[in-house]
Amino acid sequence: MSAEPTTVPTPPADLLSTLGALRAAGHVHRSVKEEVRDNLLIRLRSGVDPFPGIVGFDDTVLPELERALLAGHDIVLLGERGQGKTRLIRTLVELLDEWTPVIEGSEVNEHPFAPVTVWGRRQVAELGDDVPVTWLHRSERYGEKLATPDTSVGDLIGDVDPVKVAEGRTLGDPETVHYGLVPRSNRGIFAVNELPDLAERIQVSLLNVLEERDIQVRGYRLRLPLDLLLVASANPEDYTNRGRIITPLKDRFGAEIRTHYPLRVSDEIKLVRQEAHLVALVPEHLVEIVARFTRAVRESPAVDTRSGVSARFAVAAVETVAASALRRSAITGEAPAVARVCDLPAIVPTLRGKVEFEVSEEGRELEVLAHLLRRAVAETYRARLGGADLSALVERFEEGGTVESGDLVTAADLLARIGPLEGLGALVTRLGEPEAETPGVVAAAVELALEGLYLNRRISKDEVPGRTVYGGG
Repeated sequence: MSAEPTTVPTPPADLLSTLGALRAAGHVHRSVKEEVRDNLLIRLRSGVDPFPGIVGFDDTVLPELERALLAGHDIVLLGERGQGKTRLIRTLVELLDEWTPVIEGSEVNEHPFAPVTVWGRRQVAELGDDVPVTWLHRSERYGEKLATPDTSVGDLIGDVDPVKVAEGRTLGDPETVHYGLVPRSNRGIFAVNELPDLAERIQVSLLNVLEERDIQVRGYRLRLPLDLLLVASANPEDYTNRGRIITPLKDRFGAEIRTHYPLRVSDEIKLVRQEAHLVALVPEHLVEIVARFTRAVRESPAVDTRSGVSARFAVAAVETVAASALRRSAITGEAPAVARVCDLPAIVPTLRGKVEFEVSEEGRELEVLAHLLRRAVAETYRARLGGADLSALVERFEEGGTVESGDLVTAADLLARIGPLEGLGALVTRLGEPEAETPGVVAAAVELALEGLYLNRRISKDEVPGRTVYGGG
């Protein structure tokens, strides 16, 4: 999932502004990994979640990540698409100190106590305790690069700056170097997403960063000791086929951690609720149907398991269901907009492009997804309404009566066609809907019961585009 843009806060007015003031105040310089370790320990001891917003990894991935960070290791997160690898990496920024001092004007965030460039050392030598200090917020101490085949060493590490040469500096002058993304993330966290997509000769440029903690630029006699935490993400398919992480680079990462999709339906539901931006009310049982549908697609033999089924699949599905309800509301005047089972079929054609099917299933994609969606509805019905007394609803159809629904049938019309029904309140309560008094929520509960009865062959159903007629069994 993409991160929201952040606004860098203004530094507090009481922060010190010179090297001498830092020394007099007893400021202690710590490395990035020491910062991360100390702040992680504080959170673990106080019971504060070190990785807010991360769902489903509590007993698996997060303990491994915590051990790696406490050990001071650089990390590779290995997992299929849409497992939250980038989101997890971005939460690591919260483990840095909120503010850290840097020499004002430094291109590589040099600490006043430990300058690493020729420029920085000259500043300290010439100005001494009067070296001006500015403060960097932790949100500015994170760098990220999506690895692509056209990424160059200059992008990551640096290259000669022709403008500086044109200004009169000689080619041998280290100050003619234009620093790349990695050195500009000095004293912070740098992430490389989809590392195997980086050309192997470019991966070589990261060897020194991980082991010797420095960089080399072309033929310059330049040693720039870097202080950073390097984290990479990779897809197992890319790891072994389309691209690979070269062996010396893999050896230099201290920890390789496997991520996974949510292991429990409840985690999948929580994740969808957290990430989806809904334009209408989607009752909990519909979110559960989507969660079960997503898991069924992942496990289906018709789907290429090597490519995975992203968490974005479930999020997009719930958002589409909500959009279908909003469309009904706009056309019919129904308010508020509440999603129902009749809105679920809209997700099948919409999500087909998010799934990689086996070659043998070519041409059957919609049929496979529709079947798995029906199975998810049946499982949710059994989980939520299994054992419920729906005899009054079944009796409604015994005399040959029918009830019409569809994505343009309002909740009021559906309930009017059902008529007075004994036990309707208990049905809604059993589904745990908090807004049981609204017609939309009641209709959503009734429609789940109708669809469940049909899937269990207790009533019949006829379908035409946009219209569903439930009848006697």
